[in-house]
Amino acid sequence: MSTPSEIFSKPILVVLGASLDQLFLIQTAQDMGFAVLALDMNPDAGAKDDADMFEAISTKDVDAVCAHLDGLKAQGADIAGVTTMGSDIPDVVVAIAQHVGTPSISAETAAIATDKIRMKKCFADHGVPIPWYAEIGSFDELKEIISERGYSLVIKPNDRSGSRGVFLLDESQDVEDLFNKARDFSFTGRVLVEEFLQGLQLSTETMMIDGIGYTPGFADRNYDDTLDMLPQIMENGGWVPTALSDEQVQDVHNLLVSAALAMGITDGVAKGDAVLTPEGPKMIEMAARLSGGHFSAGLVPISIGVNYVKTVIELATGMTPDVSELSPKWVKSVANRYFFPEAGRLVRIEGSEEVSSWDWVEMLEFWYEPGDEVPPMLSHAHRFGAFMVSAPDRKTLDERIAQVYDTINIVIEPM
Repeated sequence: MSTPSEIFSKPILVVLGASLDQLFLIQTAQDMGFAVLALDMNPDAGAKDDADMFEAISTKDVDAVCAHLDGLKAQGADIAGVTTMGSDIPDVVVAIAQHVGTPSISAETAAIATDKIRMKKCFADHGVPIPWYAEIGSFDELKEIISERGYSLVIKPNDRSGSRGVFLLDESQDVEDLFNKARDFSFTGRVLVEEFLQGLQLSTETMMIDGIGYTPGFADRNYDDTLDMLPQIMENGGWVPTALSDEQVQDVHNLLVSAALAMGITDGVAKGDAVLTPEGPKMIEMAARLSGGHFSAGLVPISIGVNYVKTVIELATGMTPDVSELSPKWVKSVANRYFFPEAGRLVRIEGSEEVSSWDWVEMLEFWYEPGDEVPPMLSHAHRFGAFMVSAPDRKTLDERIAQVYDTINIVIEPM
């Protein structure tokens, strides 16, 4: 870490979170000339030593964070901005940014971004195409909806992310149990049911600058590898660039911009989940934050040479982004995938040294060590590890993905 005199000589970017999900954000800010203060309730957070300053403060304890920043400002620190990456806390970012007087989205926009039911209503009110949806307060209400609409439905908690409590319903499932699980995942006990949309699912990140959108983050999402996890809906990475036509990409982009503006995002990042249906693209939901999981930190920079994490930092600190930097510099096929082993105790991981030696493997990470208890894969938070590969084309990319899976052997013993 830097010395106090070095830190106070630079503008300080406050990063909420110091896990590996925030590492690329921390490094990008430092490359831009900022000193980084990272805050995380975990005193052993994975990226704590990469920041210039670290404090073990919960990112959700707004009062404690603001008090700490007030103390730094009293010592002459220049707090330039507040942001995060891979953490769905736009309301916290806004509260702290407003306290220290740095740019952010509005509190109203942050509230919409963290309330899926309110978000759906916002989209509907502004004519943004969405699936049919309803809030349900009881299993009896869900049964009535199923009797009217059938089983092509998804239920999810109103206020969670990372696939927590998201289930696809069908007649073979214990639907009451799934309803109860979705409700238990919700912080407020509210559950949303919506139509399951057929079509290619897309993960996107749009930079909104002065009300104009730019979408350098555009990936085709992969659910085929996790069908055995149903009714839990779990994404297993994606491919960049998309296989869509230029016209289809433009249609999706237009949808994303209309959704962002409906939510009030004119300057900031809009992380979109959309589906290209036979009737055209429709919005599932949109987050007012950068994603984690190596999307903006790996897939996009490797695939097209664009680092829009820099753009997010510029917006958070009142700088004027250079929109030309959001245009692709090259095009390379890249994919990321995850490991989802059975639950138990990790004995060893075989094949990792061989896989790491392949020059087309861009990243290989495991988040458990021998002896650790590996939980059931109930959400993205439980994923065992990840890898990223590149190739000259999608066909070769898929062959290389299979080669990694065939080589890595995760040995788990029952508990």
